[in-house]
Formats: sequence, C-alpha cells, structure tokens
Amino acid sequence: MELQKTRDISYALKTIEGHFPAAFRPVASPRQAEPQATGYRQVRIDPLTNPVLLGYLKERGILPEIAKETCKEVHFQNKGKWYFAVGFANRSGGYEIRNKYLKGSISPKEITHIKNGSDRCIVVEGFMDYLSFLTLKAAHPGNGQSKGNGPDYIVLNSVSNVGKAIPVLKEYKSALCLLDNDTAGRQAFQQMAKAGCPVRDKSDCYREYNDLNDYLLDRKMAQENKTDHQHETVPKKIEKPAKKQSG
Repeated sequence: MELQKTRDISYALKTIEGHFPAAFRPVASPRQAEPQATGYRQVRIDPLTNPVLLGYLKERGILPEIAKETCKEVHFQNKGKWYFAVGFANRSGGYEIRNKYLKGSISPKEITHIKNGSDRCIVVEGFMDYLSFLTLKAAHPGNGQSKGNGPDYIVLNSVSNVGKAIPVLKEYKSALCLLDNDTAGRQAFQQMAKAGCPVRDKSDCYREYNDLNDYLLDRKMAQENKTDHQHETVPKKIEKPAKKQSG
C-alpha cells in the first residue's frame, strides 16, 4: 500500500501478485519448531537494500548500517510463489530468514560463529539478539571495554543447536551468555555449563525482559519519550517589549 500510494488493500495485492516478491505467513510461536526451507527453490542472495525489510528491522530497533553490514536479502520461491526476507548466514551455508510475517530457515540449520581473533566469546540465541547487542554497543562505544577487534560471537540460531556450540565454546577462556529469560534459555545455559564450557550467565542484566531485543526496544522507547518531553518543556524565548519612544 505504501509503495502503490493507495489505501485499497485489494488493489495493492493485485498489483504485486506475480511481479513483486512478498511474504504473507503467520509468525510462528517463538518456541514452536521453525519451518526449514528444504523445498525452497531459486534462492537468491543479495545485499540488504529493500526498504520494506529495512523498515521491519527499524521497527525492531536495529540500526540500518548494522543490518546492511551483517545481513543479506534473501529471495526464494516456494510452491510457485515468491518471497523475500532478511537473511542471516550460518557456518554451513544455511540462512535464518525473517520478515514481518515469516520466521524460518533455509537448511542446513546450524550455529553462526563470528570470529574476531579473541579468546572470549558472547553467546546469543538468535540473530535478532545479535543485531540488538551490536546496536546497543554502538550507542555506548567503549563501555569500559579494551580496544581491539572485540569479542567473538556465537549465534545459536536455535536452542536445539547447543550441542553444536559446545565444542567451539570449549576453545575460549571465557564466554558470556545473553540468552532468553525463559525456561529454554536457562536450560541451554545449564547444558553448556554442565558440559564444561567457560560460560557465565548475564541474562540478569535484562531480567525484566524476555530477550535482548525487548530490552533494546524498551530503551529506545524510553529515550524517544524523554526527547519528546524535553522538546515540550523547553520554554520559548521571551522577547522584551520595545521601549516607547518619548514625544
């Protein structure tokens, strides 16, 4: 509707049908099994430039420059229809894919290991958490950390991938876990700890929120409200009345 400059939903859908890739699928529950796109065809990986996808990430609080550097734009066909989504690559050539209506993956399902040459690592559950962490980090550069390339990262892409992450984690001196504040997140941490990984649970830093993205969105909203309030309370400049000329 935005692209076609119309309020007529039917007209907008007919305009893009068969010509413009679109995805209209219900969002899966975060803890349901995610659909793996073994049947997806004609997969094409492009730089992330689509304004609809960038707008979706902006709604999630993610900085566009971080998204463009970290993610891709994935186009694919499923059952004769075209779809497009934000894509995040894993170490085996598969992709996690997201848009406003879709949460899935293109096989194989794997972890993502981002190497910066560090002996310490940060572990997050999904790539939206990874983007959220980078966005928060960009808002507070330094943050008491030493200079350098920064830590390595492991994005699980699903708590079911913990077993694949354990051998990698054992190679590090320390690892901070920023997993979801739910049963699955706590169980994932316990599994890594019991396996002898040098992990520390840091989810308490955002204990009032389900995950890092919820925390980021709340901080962003609070900052916007603070800015709006400051604009409302700034007093207008009072001009002194001109002196009357005598005579």
